[in-house]
Amino acid sequence: MDPVRNPYAPGAGQRPPELAGRGAELAAFDVLLERVSARRPERSLMLTGLRGVGKTVLLNQLRSAAIARGFGTGKWEARPDRDIRRPLVGALHLAVREIAPRHRAPERVEQVLATLKAFASRHPPGTAMRDRWVPGIDGPAAVGRADSGDLEIDLVELLTDAADLAGDVGSGIALFVDEVHDLGPEEVSALCAACHELSQRGAPLVVVGAGLPHVPAVLSAAKSYSERLFRFTRIDRLDRSAADLALRAPADREGVDFEPAALDALYAAADGYPYFVQAYGKVTWDVAGASPITSGDVEVARPLAEAELGVGFFGSRYERATPAEREYLRAMADASADDSGAGVPTADVARKLARKPASLSPARDALIKKGLIYSAQRGQIAFTVPHFGRYLRTQP
Repeated sequence: MDPVRNPYAPGAGQRPPELAGRGAELAAFDVLLERVSARRPERSLMLTGLRGVGKTVLLNQLRSAAIARGFGTGKWEARPDRDIRRPLVGALHLAVREIAPRHRAPERVEQVLATLKAFASRHPPGTAMRDRWVPGIDGPAAVGRADSGDLEIDLVELLTDAADLAGDVGSGIALFVDEVHDLGPEEVSALCAACHELSQRGAPLVVVGAGLPHVPAVLSAAKSYSERLFRFTRIDRLDRSAADLALRAPADREGVDFEPAALDALYAAADGYPYFVQAYGKVTWDVAGASPITSGDVEVARPLAEAELGVGFFGSRYERATPAEREYLRAMADASADDSGAGVPTADVARKLARKPASLSPARDALIKKGLIYSAQRGQIAFTVPHFGRYLRTQP
């Protein structure tokens, strides 16, 4: 069939043509926005899940919902090698600019922007002059507000001022943070403290984050009360009906149908993971000769799609690992009883390698920092990428 009309979109964070299976999360967020607007107490939100389940897509969709409600919004992606101040200031500056035209007191807006500039100007110790950054905000920085140099104190003051500005116009602010697990311990602690203060005040500002399954443990390690600050929502695979809808609805709009056996084969291949649904759907469309798409088309497409995933989705991650880390990953794959995504005991990995568990700690810790594995629970480790074990077992 015509590849130009191919409706499927297996891209990183790219919205699929049919956002299936996420209706409950969208409806719950609408309630959250209404409650925040009404100054009713509400918790911030954390989306957790493996790679490829659509966390970033859903995060973007939630941001669109906040914009539609008149909230000021901003988004940034956490990175382990970057200080939080610059991206946070960029996101919050955008949120304030969205609210400013509705505010009747320009001087109040200028005060918040001055606080924003003061917060941004406090660079971490040792920052080289060439790496110092000041936002493009006219006017002087505030003095004595969000400029102490203590990230926790400064962030509380900054977000409080921004929330009060939004409250003046009967609206709110929603900040969206992707890859939350990559925030440093000090940054996580400061973010939790700010959310705690805002929650106690009933301030109209919420933080919506997305990250890997161990995000709750990361937050709890920073602040013991974090489990009461956030509502954690696990984003998982699509069930059969949602996966079929994700394939059929875009095809229907192009006048194309699937045979039931083709949908069976596609679900077996993709296992319900949204990224895989799009990847297998795209290649199957390209190899199919005509509508309806058959199970035979899926059989032809499956090795092509798996080869593409092997290079872009799995291979690119595997290449980031050192030889010692790859050895650990392969041992994890061999120790896995299946590809359900369940954790593997670290003792089993050590036995596979005929090594003492303590000697493998450097490789394990490095893989966790690279986001390739995570600590599923005490004494267990799991892949952050679905079907990664299956991929590793097919490699020479």
